[in-house]
Amino acid sequence: MPPAPVSARAWAHAGIMATVGTFFVQNFGCRATQADGAALETLLSAKGLQAAGERRHAELVVLNTCTVTSAADEDVRQTLRRVHRENPCARILVTGCYAQRAPEELASMPGVEWVVGNSHKTQIADLVTAAPYHGNILVGDIFARQEFLSSPVEDAAGGRTRPNLKIQDGCNNRCSFCIIPFVRGRSRSAPPEQVIEQVRQLSARYREVVLSGINLGRWGREPGSRMRLADLIRLLLDETPIERLRLSSVEPMDFSTDLLGLMAASPRIAKHVHAPLQSGSDRVLRLMHRKYRPRHYADRIHEARRLMPDCAVGADVMVGFPGETDADFEESRQFIESLPFTYLHVFTYSARPGTPAAEMPRQVPRRVRKERNRILRELAARKNLAFRRGMVGRTLSVVTLNEPGTALSGNYLNIVLVQPREPNRLCEVKIGGVADEGLLEAGSIGVLPVLS
Repeated sequence: MPPAPVSARAWAHAGIMATVGTFFVQNFGCRATQADGAALETLLSAKGLQAAGERRHAELVVLNTCTVTSAADEDVRQTLRRVHRENPCARILVTGCYAQRAPEELASMPGVEWVVGNSHKTQIADLVTAAPYHGNILVGDIFARQEFLSSPVEDAAGGRTRPNLKIQDGCNNRCSFCIIPFVRGRSRSAPPEQVIEQVRQLSARYREVVLSGINLGRWGREPGSRMRLADLIRLLLDETPIERLRLSSVEPMDFSTDLLGLMAASPRIAKHVHAPLQSGSDRVLRLMHRKYRPRHYADRIHEARRLMPDCAVGADVMVGFPGETDADFEESRQFIESLPFTYLHVFTYSARPGTPAAEMPRQVPRRVRKERNRILRELAARKNLAFRRGMVGRTLSVVTLNEPGTALSGNYLNIVLVQPREPNRLCEVKIGGVADEGLLEAGSIGVLPVLS
């Protein structure tokens, strides 16, 4: 169990005041973590601290962590060791999901001065300008938190032309494999007026804004609220001049007919549907405690494609879940084969301490998990190539990216441009052929043949 909450006031007066002049925030993991990191940078700057251009030159290094897999944990630990080695005088603060899950583990590592869970992330700017001591832990009940921390992420992760705006945090689902509800807390939404104002400000500088969240489709579902995600999007279209909105990941059953119809009807919404699947096996979905069955998922995907024939369709898929048999995997593979996916994010199951799945019998051998991952990645590559070939000869709406000569289409395809255009512009591009991982504007050199 995490330690009881400690008040910021008591901690701040625990010793001699110290000062921090420069900081560096390094983020790990998902878009929500990136948004949290952007908000932390804003809060630290408001306290008079200066952002350091490089981690090795910062007096304060903040590691904003992920804990979705064991590999994510190991990445954080390796980075901690590297930071302490390259910048031994830096004061290191570890926050985020790993900090919320295992604070003592992180506090014991050399160089770590603070461990602050998601439960107290909003207090970090105050804490680091007060009294640091090695091993200080500030972690409390994440389910009691109501604060909403988010700032637009305006960095290279979005090609510097597609800022990510987190509008929802937390999750009320209890998928048997997932630790996220226990490190992010209950679902909570950014107020609509805040979202409208943030998008309005972003629209003065950017053509496209990506709306994201831990469970984005649950925006507005708090008790007493009658608004839903589709209602918020209508407000954004009506009250801001943003030229394109894109939704990140939405749970399949939250892709209501109302939301899909709105996406199809508005030219200002990217034709891009990302709906986590996890498995195409009915039995495995039950073991995962997912709230749908394959037939429900297929219905939403077919409805999306009926309304938006050229839309991108992506999914998160997990292989090697405990108890997944060869027959289960083949059922999942065939289901995926049957649907019009244009890309997949394929993950190998990773046991998370404290989750029901970690205690389940019949854990799948690593070599089997690796092979299943390869099979689905190859399937995804074939589907993506077929989708790209179907776009040849078409004209697509794209947003130009910061890297010269590159763009991203509304239906989530990378485009190589004939003539580099100014970044951060929406334009129409005729497609002349396919590239290794994207499409080529008509007139480009190096077009791959369109095979039947």
